[in-house]
Amino acid sequence: MLSNWAMVGLGGAVGALLRFYISETMPAESFPWGTLTVNLVGAVLLGGLTAAVAAQTLSSSHALFLGVGVLGAFTTMSTFSVEAAMLFDEGRWSALVTYVAVTGVVGPLLALLSWKGTQQWLA
Repeated sequence: MLSNWAMVGLGGAVGALLRFYISETMPAESFPWGTLTVNLVGAVLLGGLTAAVAAQTLSSSHALFLGVGVLGAFTTMSTFSVEAAMLFDEGRWSALVTYVAVTGVVGPLLALLSWKGTQQWLA
């Protein structure tokens, strides 16, 4: 059995590669679609994962691998912050407001819906 450190490290490698793939394949010239996508998808997946852990349908090592490792590296607050600052610096106000609002409101809402939906599904 791998140590907790190894589980997080391996998961982090997977998540970072997935995020890099998405950022390389999604257009980013007009809007930071890649970062928005990984953060919203990550919110949905982590919400469901949290419910699965709470229901004890997932082992702690799987939770470390998937939640801390894969999703921790897949999602990105730092890139979101820099991209928001760049939109501000460029004076792209509507893109900035959309980006910040969707990330800050829709992301947590998706996490909540996924969490509650997974709870219902596992019950």
